[in-house]
Amino acid sequence: MKIKPRALQKGSTIGIIAPAGPVDDFRSVEKGMKVLESLGFNVLPGRHILKREGYLAGSDDERLADLMDMFTDRQVEGIMCLRGGYGSIRLLSKIGYRLISQNPKIFMGYSDITALCLAIRQKCGLVTFSGPMVAADLGSFLSAYTLGSFIRAVTCPVPAGLISTPPGEPPAVTITPGKARGELTGGNLSMITATLGTPYEIETKNVLLVLEEVNEEPYRIDRMLQQLLLGGKLTAAAGIVFGRCVNCEAKQGNSPALLEVIRQNLGGLGIPCFYGFATGHAAHKATWPVGVAGRLDADKGLLFIEETATRP
Repeated sequence: MKIKPRALQKGSTIGIIAPAGPVDDFRSVEKGMKVLESLGFNVLPGRHILKREGYLAGSDDERLADLMDMFTDRQVEGIMCLRGGYGSIRLLSKIGYRLISQNPKIFMGYSDITALCLAIRQKCGLVTFSGPMVAADLGSFLSAYTLGSFIRAVTCPVPAGLISTPPGEPPAVTITPGKARGELTGGNLSMITATLGTPYEIETKNVLLVLEEVNEEPYRIDRMLQQLLLGGKLTAAAGIVFGRCVNCEAKQGNSPALLEVIRQNLGGLGIPCFYGFATGHAAHKATWPVGVAGRLDADKGLLFIEETATRP
């Protein structure tokens, strides 16, 4: 089952939630909301988005209430998260997935929000989006590339086609040459591995698997890739796209470089794969849909979206 949300237009209302970590700089929240308003959207903040309970943006019940309120509120047509951090995984077993499937709308985030994007896609059939967040991106550093990709993804009910490399960024690196087609899925590597062995673990058979990470040493990337290998998740994929990881280079002289670790784990699988996609924590990030058909060309380091992700 595949449910596509309705595309946004000027005047659409975007609900803002904080399902994971709290925000330290409230100015970034205000700035991010003003960016959305300048694009012609209305903004509806969740009741608890500025709360803090330790390393969480409020209690589980409060964060869950904001999530479900936005899905059931008929005036809300899209939902964006303030930031990642930690906490989304605590909500997975409490979410009303049937209610979400009955009230489909754009849902977007990355990093810790990967857990929600994947669970909602797999449990509800709803196409979700890996894309910028209100405080972390719109209210902080927002490049023209990130903004343009976001607007196209949420307002244009046509296949996105080629996701271009951001201007000035290094070219992608081929890990394993070849071409592949499949449904796009994936996100943050830590969150994907954290849900293995649960009812919410990622489904990877014949998919184009997108991975990215931030602030992890190469040996930790190695460990997580090994976990996915041992679980059969990598060999099941049709192709693998590795996002440009941020602050993941070795800090110790005896450690292999990040690209070497990726080659060691993925290079021998015989699955088309490249490194350098603009996603997740990268400064310039593409907005891409979780759950629609795509095509990758690992020889040229290109990813294409071949199916519409939204409906008019």
